[in-house]
Amino acid sequence: MSTEIILPKIGFSMDEGTIAEWMAADGASVEKGQPLYSLESEKSVQEIEAPVSGTLKILKGTGESYPVGTVIGEIA
Repeated sequence: MSTEIILPKIGFSMDEGTIAEWMAADGASVEKGQPLYSLESEKSVQEIEAPVSGTLKILKGTGESYPVGTVIGEIA
């Protein structure tokens, strides 16, 4: 069973965010709590951690803006 990686809302007025960088490659093994990607919003850039351990599948690329709640990847 896989866990969806959903673009989080990190600010009260945040409606969308940009994936600035994936810190793990597609197909890489990741550990829970490991920095997974950096998320850029209007006011800040934050590192988002892996919610579970497993193999990363990237669904959305860097440099694009996505609405909060978008599934951007999976960990199986």
